[in-house]
Amino acid sequence: MTTPDIEGLDQLERAVLDEDVSLATALRRFLLLAGYAHQEELRAWALKQSEGYKVDEEVPRFREVAATLEITLEPSAPGRPRLEDTRQISPYQLPQSVRDRGIGEHAPIRYGVREMEALIAMGWNLELRPPGSAEYLAEVTDELGNGSVVLSLHWRVRLTALQQVLDHIRTRLTLFVAEVRAAMPPGQRNPNPDQIDSAAQVFSFRGDGPTINIVAPSAKAAIDSTATASVNEPVPTPQPWWHRSSVIWSAIAATATIAGVIATVAVAK
Repeated sequence: MTTPDIEGLDQLERAVLDEDVSLATALRRFLLLAGYAHQEELRAWALKQSEGYKVDEEVPRFREVAATLEITLEPSAPGRPRLEDTRQISPYQLPQSVRDRGIGEHAPIRYGVREMEALIAMGWNLELRPPGSAEYLAEVTDELGNGSVVLSLHWRVRLTALQQVLDHIRTRLTLFVAEVRAAMPPGQRNPNPDQIDSAAQVFSFRGDGPTINIVAPSAKAAIDSTATASVNEPVPTPQPWWHRSSVIWSAIAATATIAGVIATVAVAK
């Protein structure tokens, strides 16, 4: 009995290539395709990107984005209006016990894609608090308060960082479609399970890629803060055999040329 081909690749391709289609919709199509192909690893990846990560779960590297570390102070001077003061700080200004928790200038993005799309639509930068930050605010106050109470320790994340996370996910889906298409001969409409399996192996091998963090000044805001952004470096693509062969033969030819020149000089002497 022949295993039937798997439908849904056309719909997934249209969804990932159309920037007006929600990435959440594209992920659901990918989830269905992975289910039809019985690809549990692909289904698990798609569910994590759709639903997000829990606080105690490690996020992939592309979801660790550059962020500005800030504190918000409450002035304690008597007789003055209660005005909050937000300042950018360096991780090295934090107490050692807080630095030991790994808090730095990178923030984990745990939201699902639908939540990220909604935040981007609202147009607000994010303030994300490190897990358990309320437990050590007293230590931060003693170190940095200078007579004021530290109300909040948080990361400020620009929306461009969320957009880059979404773009990374959309690119991964596009690469998957491209791998399946490359395995299909001309004229085949729907992929078979073997072709899906082959693309899934490449998808898993490439992983989620390294992240390059670029720090760039932004326009002055009311609190005079500077935000940072994260750019994902594309994963190196293995070179095809013909490219590697051409490099090898070029090297052989160059070696032969050098040998010829040496022989000519020897005869001349």
